[in-house]
Amino acid sequence: MTDVTDRQQLNYIAAQAADARVNLELETEGMTLNIGPQHPATHGTLRIVAKLDGEQVIAADPVMGYMHRGYEKLTEVRTYPQVTTLINRIDWLGSFANEVPFILAAEQLMEVEAPPRAQWIRTILFEMSRIANVVLFLGDVAVQVGAVTPAFFAFRDREHILNQIEAVTGGRFHPNFDRIGGLKDDLPAGWVAETKLVMKKMRRFCDEIETLVFGNEIFEARTRGIGVIPADIGLQYGLSGANIRGSGVDWDVRRDQPCGLVYDQVDWKVWTHPDGDSFSRCWVRLQETREATKIVDQLLDTIPAGPVMAKVPRIIKVPAGEAFVETENPLGVMGYYVISKGDLVPYRVKIRSASFNNMSITPWLLKGVYVPDIITILASLYFILGDIDR
Repeated sequence: MTDVTDRQQLNYIAAQAADARVNLELETEGMTLNIGPQHPATHGTLRIVAKLDGEQVIAADPVMGYMHRGYEKLTEVRTYPQVTTLINRIDWLGSFANEVPFILAAEQLMEVEAPPRAQWIRTILFEMSRIANVVLFLGDVAVQVGAVTPAFFAFRDREHILNQIEAVTGGRFHPNFDRIGGLKDDLPAGWVAETKLVMKKMRRFCDEIETLVFGNEIFEARTRGIGVIPADIGLQYGLSGANIRGSGVDWDVRRDQPCGLVYDQVDWKVWTHPDGDSFSRCWVRLQETREATKIVDQLLDTIPAGPVMAKVPRIIKVPAGEAFVETENPLGVMGYYVISKGDLVPYRVKIRSASFNNMSITPWLLKGVYVPDIITILASLYFILGDIDR
């Protein structure tokens, strides 16, 4: 047999074997795949236990609690002013926003209202926390599909926001700037003009991300029609924020249940997307970041003069009672249920944060998807482990 004949025979055998494989259904045993608790795709100490049939997920259970820090119990042994130093660590990317609903709940119990200037500045810093938080998401979500450059852009431009937050609060990640009755300090000189320039930079960042990520066919292929959450299912699981607005639900606490912040003083829009897939959740966050820059710009133009602190006792003792306040935080709805028995410390604090509810849908959402899609779906849900493991 010549060499040519051997090659022809081998090609024939290979073709037969390939055809046989195509038409052969193999019976395989199921496999359990542990993703995390230390895995880049889980963004922290989250463990997903996935049961697979081939590459398809037949069941997935999130295992949480690896970094539980007991914030709710710790608040019972801290004075009210001390509590803010704890709770701004819950979602460390949007820390100022964590402080606000607790302070508002305490103010409700004390029947104290912050002066108008303090309310304006609170709202500005709240939205700047949203931008600082979501900018990192917009860069990082691209990493999940193999694009690293947007993450560099996100870290570069988030610095502008953090610099401004630091300039007024003294802290980049844990400002501890909110006080019962107002704020620790007023704005420094020149801060307003500099912040308006930063808002322009953030809008430019959004344009760059829209081109680099949302206009990329690989990103679309990996997120369009993947991880679809129907609106009624999302509501059953208690989803909030961009995760539920990405399923077409027009609900935003800033507009629908305003409390203590001045969103009614500016012209802004609640963004929704009808598709409910991974793409739509990311898209809504992009639009909300742009909208936040517009809110900040308008508030900067209309800050009223006056004090930033109401008259409150030097020693804070909150009258007996109960209060629940929730706000539209960067990750979704965050609420504090505070019970006081008239002491220097809260009797009980229950925290309702967005990430825990947003994560609760994963057993339903991941069932039936393929292993690579787990990564993009988890990224699109967007959660902070500290926000889950309180």
